[in-house]
Amino acid sequence: MLTPFVELLDSPIVAINLGLKMFAESLESQGVEVCQVDWVPPAGGDEELADLLDKLM
Repeated sequence: MLTPFVELLDSPIVAINLGLKMFAESLESQGVEVCQVDWVPPAGGDEELADLLDKLM
């Protein structure tokens, strides 16, 4: 009987990639199933603008 941990290691890898598509492409080229999420930081990474947007919500 396999432990849950060993079963996890024996199962196929499925990755969720946030952002840079080249990371997903690299995994896919190695036969890994990838779910690509097109994500960018809120307000384009501008912390001040992100804080202002947070206040609006």
